[in-house]
Amino acid sequence: MNLTLPLDQMSTSDKLRAIEEIWDDLSRTAKDIPSPAWHEDVLRARDDCVSEGSSKYLDWGEAKKNIRDSAK
Repeated sequence: MNLTLPLDQMSTSDKLRAIEEIWDDLSRTAKDIPSPAWHEDVLRARDDCVSEGSSKYLDWGEAKKNIRDSAK
């Protein structure tokens, strides 16, 4: 299927709503979406950094606050 959206005519709000609808639809069948092989490599490298003490996990609330603070 070739789908063309009128992106140049869509507002930012319309584009975000379209993204959210697509994401919601994909989320319903997440088990059917294969994870690329490189994801495992990235996750393993991040876990190694945590194990070595050069990085740490944050809870989602703290991570969002850090992102907001760094975007100011």
